Amino acid sequence: MDQLWSPWRFAYVTTADGAPRPGVPARLNAWPGDLNCVFCNLIASIDYAIEHGMNADEAEEAGGLVKRGEHCFICLNAYPYTSGHVMVMPYAHLDRIAKMDADTAHELIDLAQLTERALEQLYRPHGFNFGLNLGQAAGAGVAGHLHMHAMPRWVGDTNFMTTVAETRVLPEDLGTTWKRLRETFAELETQRS
Repeated sequence: MDQLWSPWRFAYVTTADGAPRPGVPARLNAWPGDLNCVFCNLIASIDYAIEHGMNADEAEEAGGLVKRGEHCFICLNAYPYTSGHVMVMPYAHLDRIAKMDADTAHELIDLAQLTERALEQLYRPHGFNFGLNLGQAAGAGVAGHLHMHAMPRWVGDTNFMTTVAETRVLPEDLGTTWKRLRETFAELETQRS
């Protein structure tokens, strides 16, 4: 029998399904709270670290926070389907599109458009998946906090590993993805100014 080692998934396996403080990265573990939501915990632990002296870039890298907006933010998917897989979501803990105020809804789409441009520039994909799964029945892994998945896709990127072995092979680690995306978003912002 072949073995495929993925020790980076240990953190997910040991914190899944109601384990204490989902979404709090080990480097941000000083945050004392628990908001019972992976995304609310993520942003709160990042903000707490910054408020208590951690460099903002270091805290945001630890949490995979790529870009902040006024009402929404973009972060890496900790368990991506493809390199460049990010999520765009509101800071507010909302479970439905209809619950977003107009400013939040507009910014969500504005950030999705910016994400498409960033992924296009950085990865040169053949296509994209952008999507929201609202509710557990619709496939939402985090049903209580809406989030839009965004990922680049390439012809042939689903190969035998995914279809037969239910395993994804990613050529880029999350730290590298974060750094490259952060630089690309900054470059796009500079071009818009």
